Amino acid sequence: MNVVSFLCCLSLLLVAAAAQKPKPCVVPPLMSGGFSYMGANGAVMSTGKINYDAFGERMRVRNFGMAGNQTFTVDQLMLFKQNIYYEIDWSRFFCQKKKLDASFIPMQVPADANHMGQVVIGSSSSWGMGVAVNTWYGALPPNGMYMHVFTEVGCFPTTLMAFTPESGWNTISTFNWVLGTTDPMDFIPPFFCGKSQLEETEKADTFFTALESLAKQSAKEE
Repeated sequence: MNVVSFLCCLSLLLVAAAAQKPKPCVVPPLMSGGFSYMGANGAVMSTGKINYDAFGERMRVRNFGMAGNQTFTVDQLMLFKQNIYYEIDWSRFFCQKKKLDASFIPMQVPADANHMGQVVIGSSSSWGMGVAVNTWYGALPPNGMYMHVFTEVGCFPTTLMAFTPESGWNTISTFNWVLGTTDPMDFIPPFFCGKSQLEETEKADTFFTALESLAKQSAKEE
């Protein structure tokens, strides 16, 4: 084999290898499912439902959980494109409007994510016994990190772990995903939120600190 032929073969192998490298997948545009959450290094635990709109980058989160020895309920509408979120209290028909850090959306694989590897949850011995998943990881500004697990087929999120010095370790496990949205009105603020004023805070909340702040506040009030 001459040098030219060798270089051509090597180029083809490199192209094939690059083509086989997994790329960050794109989640379904509309989906809803259940989730469980553990935050504040285990001090906050909850479970509930998520309705997610990838087109509009909007998320509705309803869940019930525990912070310490107290229980709490959460109903939040997160509008990532607008950098705001609403905490909705149906018992008082009251809304709090707060700043939202939209630099990291939990239900998506960031474009600059690094691929850690692929495994099968369950067994690959026969069809239907397991699910292939890809693990992605990367940095969270300013000095945190995350690890995402998404299914190979469908790009559904299954597990998210994230660490920031402010909130510690947070873990989200999701399940029972279905395509579509159960209620389009989920992404529209309730009528009584129209007059809510944006709260002035030094730092915007992330998805994780938003859940934790309301949980800790509810536990303190009770």
